[in-house]
Amino acid sequence: MGFLSAKQPSAPEQDRPVLDLSGPILKAALERLIIASDGVGGIEKYCDAVRLKCALFHDMLGEGKIATLPQADFEELCAFMATVRRRIAKGIEQVGYDKIRNAIVALLDGAQDTTTADQRLATFVAVFPADKSFRWARDLGAEILHAMNPERYPLMTKWVWDAKANTGVIREIWHGDNVDHMVIDAPDTYVMFVVLREELSQFLSENGVFRDMLQYIDLLQAQIYADYINAQGGTYLRTDFATEGDPLEHSRRILGLDGVSSRTGRTKFKTIDGSASVVPETKYLS
Repeated sequence: MGFLSAKQPSAPEQDRPVLDLSGPILKAALERLIIASDGVGGIEKYCDAVRLKCALFHDMLGEGKIATLPQADFEELCAFMATVRRRIAKGIEQVGYDKIRNAIVALLDGAQDTTTADQRLATFVAVFPADKSFRWARDLGAEILHAMNPERYPLMTKWVWDAKANTGVIREIWHGDNVDHMVIDAPDTYVMFVVLREELSQFLSENGVFRDMLQYIDLLQAQIYADYINAQGGTYLRTDFATEGDPLEHSRRILGLDGVSSRTGRTKFKTIDGSASVVPETKYLS
């Protein structure tokens, strides 16, 4: 069992997958995260940014606000989801904003019951066309669940783990000599992501982390995936993440913490015509 609070659900013993994670790889990633953070304000700054992102989601979606949320506000929120923001305009055009908003209402309805998490997420994804260009729909639903209740819902995005593609953070931290040519037997289900969070929580507590645990877990996973981005530099990854910047640029981007430019005030949300919208200064994640 990881270093989790009583509010955070544990995976049922009969459903728990076995995750064979590499301690040395995790330790190296944590060291890189801490060293890089020290050079740009400290890791506490980024823990605060992760919390602020969740607060933004609550402010815009909480207490039933999603049912009447204007499209413009939803588009601004999408700027804080890195794998969604450049694609959501196409989704709105093809699916329709009202249908997407209703799907989010249904996704959040009954969210206290985590036993329905996989079913609700699958129902949400089914609203979008079933082709590769809409693979980001899973991330949209997963980001919303996590931001609205990070204690109950761990990050379940495809960059953390995509069982069909056999890619994500899990592959990068899997223990083995030939991981690149191995099919990892780990389903991308709610229970699996809870087990992953427990394992990472246990690792962090054993390495001296006793506060901001949820934020550290998100940041550590982002650091691991950022290392993968830096190593691979493929076309898709360059489109979403690759520009020169500070050591944590890719980590911030994958978590959506760069959603608004503090210099221009423009969001990273891209409209169908490729332009960027402007949001009020009060919504900066700086």
